[in-house]
Amino acid sequence: MEKRQLGRSGLRVSRMALGTMSWGGETDADEAASQLVAFVDAGGTLVDTADIYADGECERILGGLLADLVPREDVVIATKAVARRTDGPFGGGASRGALLSALDGSLRRLGVDHIDLWQLHAWDDTVPLAETLSALDHAVTSGKVRYVGVSNYSGWQLATAAASSTLPLVSVQAEYSLVERGVEREVVPAALHHGVGLLPWAPLGRGVLTGKYRTGTPADSRGASPTYAGYVEQHRTDRAARIVEAVSTAADGLGTSPLAVALAWVRDRPGVVAPVVGARDTGQLTGSLAAEEIVLPNAIKAALDDVSAIEFGYPERWPR
Repeated sequence: MEKRQLGRSGLRVSRMALGTMSWGGETDADEAASQLVAFVDAGGTLVDTADIYADGECERILGGLLADLVPREDVVIATKAVARRTDGPFGGGASRGALLSALDGSLRRLGVDHIDLWQLHAWDDTVPLAETLSALDHAVTSGKVRYVGVSNYSGWQLATAAASSTLPLVSVQAEYSLVERGVEREVVPAALHHGVGLLPWAPLGRGVLTGKYRTGTPADSRGASPTYAGYVEQHRTDRAARIVEAVSTAADGLGTSPLAVALAWVRDRPGVVAPVVGARDTGQLTGSLAAEEIVLPNAIKAALDDVSAIEFGYPERWPR
């Protein structure tokens, strides 16, 4: 798998990241092991998790696999903090105390002495930014963290944090796909300006871009799950349906899957380093890994750009 620089840093990562949000829930430890082996065997290095996933069980599973199955040095561990884990005073949020407590918890569950990429899961407007950034600085200077990034920040939040931090922010996670291009208005320009690498989550439009919902809702899909139906439904619109048809047409012409086309499109967008791809099972992951071989012709890229285009107005497009 091709490697890319993460932002303006010396850290090189695979241009696809393995997302683990389902581990400890939909995906048990045995299936997680199979996914991790398949990902690493394909040349993948960047594995993304968070302290809140499955109430910490996701980190525990990953830590166990790194101890017994895959060498620690073969994997770039990315995890996140900020989400509320407990009701206690340090159980969530972006205060210095809460963040450093969360960091210690992640290290303990993962069973490692440092985290390669530690990310703020969300902006916290109840805490002064200087306090939040001081926790990142302490985490790095203490040797517990190597690189820092953010997730789900708006354009102004990303630009403010990047300009204020004494450390370089190397990454920003944001939802980005053919059916969700809103980040192109301000987040992508801010990331490009400040040298922050973009890690798109939900690059397959929460599963919609695979084409599985074209004629209905499969019984075994997230769209049929009481837990995830609302999550998927946000992208089951008339606009999304037109995009899915275009993706499917492109896939037929290239002799590949809609999944591979959609993933290749977002992978090669300006500023993108590695889409974060999650899967319930190894079969789904194998389909995503196949996208590594796909290079979209310029004509297909242009057609997909056109059918999925979003509105830009003042001031994003000024002068006009």
